[in-house]
Amino acid sequence: MNRNAVIGAALMIVGTVMFLPGVTSQASQLATLALVPAAALLTYGTYLVGTSERGRAV
Repeated sequence: MNRNAVIGAALMIVGTVMFLPGVTSQASQLATLALVPAAALLTYGTYLVGTSERGRAV
């Protein structure tokens, strides 16, 4: 497995875990602010997984 794909998958998992506290109805302000880096991690992780193989990006 490609190194970028593994790193991307790990970033996607971390980003998803960071999203969970922020999407509840009684989220604190800190949990709401954590949505920004969570979205960044998910985006970058998806990019790494999508471009980890040769050829056209997914």
